[in-house]
Amino acid sequence: MYEKLRQDPIKLRWLFIGSLIINTGISFIWPLTTIYMHEYLHETLTVAGIVLLFNSGFTMIGNYLGGWLFDHWWPYLTILGGIAIATISTGLLIFWHGWPTYAILLVTLGLGNGIVATGINSIATLVKSRQPSYVFNVLYFTSNLGLVFGSLIVGYILPLGIQYIFTIAFVLFVLFFVMALITFRQLDQSKQAAKQHAAVVSDRLERTREKLPIILLLLTLFVSWVAYEQWQSNISAYMIHLGMDVKLYSHLWTVNAVLIVVLQPLLTHFDDFLLKHLRGRLYTGFFLFCTSFLILLFAKQFAWFVLAMSVLTIGEIIAFPAVSTFVNERASFAEKGRYQGLVALSASAGRAVGPLIGALIIESFTYPILFIFSAVLIAVFTVVFMTSGIKRQTNRRQS
Repeated sequence: MYEKLRQDPIKLRWLFIGSLIINTGISFIWPLTTIYMHEYLHETLTVAGIVLLFNSGFTMIGNYLGGWLFDHWWPYLTILGGIAIATISTGLLIFWHGWPTYAILLVTLGLGNGIVATGINSIATLVKSRQPSYVFNVLYFTSNLGLVFGSLIVGYILPLGIQYIFTIAFVLFVLFFVMALITFRQLDQSKQAAKQHAAVVSDRLERTREKLPIILLLLTLFVSWVAYEQWQSNISAYMIHLGMDVKLYSHLWTVNAVLIVVLQPLLTHFDDFLLKHLRGRLYTGFFLFCTSFLILLFAKQFAWFVLAMSVLTIGEIIAFPAVSTFVNERASFAEKGRYQGLVALSASAGRAVGPLIGALIIESFTYPILFIFSAVLIAVFTVVFMTSGIKRQTNRRQS
């Protein structure tokens, strides 16, 4: 048993490759939803928004379900089941991508992707050869790299026909399923061995005690994603309102991608230092997020938008991977999958409601009010999260 305990459940390269494949496949599909439904299926933007909302909702269900199954069922079958749902949904889309079949299959695809996303992060909690923080950092890098690959390629393939988009995504999902089928087989044994060991050496097996800091951090992550979604939805309209074209907006995401690809490995190199200052890393990242929206208050030329996006991206790569690490350190062994599911669920929830909240604020007030609202929201929740750390330090000194 202890020999299995000392071993990683899978070789890390397979976990990272799997993350890269699944995120590349996902990025072939979700960015096209609004365009495809409006331009090809001739549905209204409202209908497209509703479909995206249901997709996000079922992704959240998948996030939580994947974590629960990872803890209480078989991790191996859980992640294979999630990949299978995504693969079957995408395969059917090749042949049936009209209305309303497209919408239904997009929702089931969200369920499968939610299970897989949580499953991958939950596997990271079982790794012994590296610090979990290192694994979460690299997973964040591979997920973003996959999104960059998919987003770059999809524009060249779409003119050939939407079925080619679904075919490539389907092939990628099949490749991941076969790879996971072969290389993830030791997951159940590793989980069981670690569970037996934890039962012997720890009384924190079944119950997570430090729940308040986790809850406060997840709320901070949620509001950060609500704000982040403004960049993917409403800020493009703001730039056009200022007389800039769509190409300039797309260049901002090139800046985002380049910074992530260049800086994320650099942060991974300093993983030991960042792990010792985990709370400071989180505070820094979220306050940079806040600062990026304050910069937007002064943005009238493209250079200001580049500056704001750069600050946002640096804050993103500092804070977001650290959330999983913080939660993993405080979750009991029996609930690690559940809490990694809650991390993914918090991000999915922010992505789901962010565009709607932003649109309501813009319609009722102005874009500057939206930027102030985003900055204040992140700052307030970050400060509240900080108080949990101050309170803990005070209790330690008193004891």
